[in-house]
Amino acid sequence: MAMDEDDTAAAPLLTSRKAKPAKPPSIDELIEACIGDTGALQLLRAVLVAFAWAFDAQQVFISVFTDAEPRWRCAGSAGSNSSCTPAAAAAVPCALPGGTWVWDRPARTSVVSEWALQCAGPALVSLPASSFFAGCLAGGFLLTTLADSLLGRKKTLLVSLASMSAAGVLTALAPNIWAYAALRFVSGFARSVVGTCTLVLSTELVGRRWRDVVSVAAFFCYAVGFLSLPALAFALREASWRSMYFWMSAPCLCYAVLLYFVAQESPRWLLVRGRTQEAVQTLRQIASLNGSSSTATTSFSTLHACSVREEAGASGGGVFATLRMMSARPWAIRRLAAIMVAGFGVGMVYFGMPLSVGSLGPNLYLSTTYNALAEVPSAVLSWLLMARADPRASVAALAASAGACSLACAAIPRGAGAARMAAELASFLATCAAYDLILIYAIELFPTSVRNSAVGLVRQAMVLGGVAAPALVALGRERSVIWSFGVFGLAIGGAGLFAACLPETRGRTMSDTMKEEEERNEASCTSTTPIAKHGGRDLV
Repeated sequence: MAMDEDDTAAAPLLTSRKAKPAKPPSIDELIEACIGDTGALQLLRAVLVAFAWAFDAQQVFISVFTDAEPRWRCAGSAGSNSSCTPAAAAAVPCALPGGTWVWDRPARTSVVSEWALQCAGPALVSLPASSFFAGCLAGGFLLTTLADSLLGRKKTLLVSLASMSAAGVLTALAPNIWAYAALRFVSGFARSVVGTCTLVLSTELVGRRWRDVVSVAAFFCYAVGFLSLPALAFALREASWRSMYFWMSAPCLCYAVLLYFVAQESPRWLLVRGRTQEAVQTLRQIASLNGSSSTATTSFSTLHACSVREEAGASGGGVFATLRMMSARPWAIRRLAAIMVAGFGVGMVYFGMPLSVGSLGPNLYLSTTYNALAEVPSAVLSWLLMARADPRASVAALAASAGACSLACAAIPRGAGAARMAAELASFLATCAAYDLILIYAIELFPTSVRNSAVGLVRQAMVLGGVAAPALVALGRERSVIWSFGVFGLAIGGAGLFAACLPETRGRTMSDTMKEEEERNEASCTSTTPIAKHGGRDLV
């Protein structure tokens, strides 16, 4: 009798141990099994997608040359022109009588000289650049969810590239400053999702092992695009500023046509959207390039049987359904808020530092080259840190280093030019690495169903920081560098601390749905603290 009671008492425990069902393979595991090891041809296709960042960089920084105010000099000889004395020449040219001074180069080389904006005031002269960033903000908030909902990664990228190229070609035909500013707004609007779609699509086309490599390849492509600007501007230094826009936009349009025929849609996005047949066709194509088509039959059969259910309302809720899905989950909002705050501080310094250092020397082409070269070691550093270190600690450490160097710039006296220059470059290099890491980290923090939207919002936070930077730079020039470098240092140092609130992602697979991410984090919390129970509301 006692034995029967003991058996009865033990039975539920034994049953509970055996009743735990085996966890089905995730989409990430199935895709890895289908495509096999990423081969050289598929990796090359992913890098080709990443090259879109080169054209993105060109559109961001082209106004450094097209909107620059050229140098000028007094007309005639010093003795024959009494109105243009050396003292008067130190002032702005609009303070001198007409005909007493001339531009050093043809007026067509800059919008300022062609449309006589030297006396128009800073508001009008900076209007095209401000319009471009305003377009980036508007486009980011309105278009960022299209790649997660209606169009997908590839179509959104192609439409953005084509629209950006067309706007650039039309900009070369602008008849006045108002049309020019309007077309720069359109360029910014179209360009707003290029970087996000490129980064997400390129990393979703390769296996887990190569994601960091492809991400860093995109950052290298950005540096290449940045470096190409001073080279092309120097080659066209006597030509019209319109030539710059044409030669930056026409190749981008050709690249978009090439991408249409070469690039594949993200198989992850196709599966999450329930388009299994298209996903299988894409995976077979990738597997064929990787040389593993004959060994993945079982995996493809499993994938055919796999039913991926989207969160309620995702398929029919419009382009903002992904944002509603995140807002309904406090853990997602906390993650998004923390990384957006970190991105805001990093973006303020990333876009503001070149404006404040702007002149590493009197030569505009050389100064821009120095700024662009800082992107190269930062890409290598971000790759090493992403592969070997905790991304939370890396972002926080880089932000603290950039902040300390920026504060050092404010403390170093003006006479120590070399020391100030070294501190500026060190701060910018650390900021570039933090910028790259935050974008890669954001990809790993959010599942496929909302990934493009989340990364797009993080980039918008960075652009918003860039919008605030010019005002600080102007204050720093007018009053004291405390207002520029001092505020930059405090902003990036404080914002970087928010990265420490985010979860660890190194070495783990990417989730595809919000439910899968919740289950994964709940299991992680349970394994870390087995006594306490964690619900979805407790996820970080």
